[in-house]
Amino acid sequence: MGTNRSLNELLRNYRELIGRADELSAGIGKTFPGEIACRAGCAGCCRHLTLLPVEAITLAVALHELPPGQRGIIQDRARLASPDGPCPLLADDRCLLYPARPLICRTHGLPLLTRLDGVMRVDFCPENFKGVKNLPGSAVIDLERLNTALVAVDALFCREYFPEGRADRERYTIAEALLLEL
Repeated sequence: MGTNRSLNELLRNYRELIGRADELSAGIGKTFPGEIACRAGCAGCCRHLTLLPVEAITLAVALHELPPGQRGIIQDRARLASPDGPCPLLADDRCLLYPARPLICRTHGLPLLTRLDGVMRVDFCPENFKGVKNLPGSAVIDLERLNTALVAVDALFCREYFPEGRADRERYTIAEALLLEL
């Protein structure tokens, strides 16, 4: 929108962050084979989440790369989505845009280190790590650190992509992202 750089160039930092998160997730999976229940067909956490602008645009780009008929079906689902319902990309407990799924979807269910009121806690899906008593630090994702990186990447993206240097909103629902015009 507000730059001469291509959209793919502007999304490079986000895609690199996604790549690092995927590597970390894959490493956790290799360290704990059989301990992670999250897989195709497991959709318990696939809710209608909100995304930062860089994530919303990335999802919209992936959608617009689909054939028109498939894109139309997904956009129809987005129009009918309820804010408290399942993700509009969920069909038969599988993500219709899995390769382009947002960062939160890539880390859901894995061990996440959170901090609340000075208290640190590791949380993960109750279906995962049932046979594990202790998790090494290398198997835990620091959510604050990951979110800090995501917010920085989003700010850089917004400064160059949007004419005013910022999006018209801070967060988009997945349905709103799927209905964005590029």
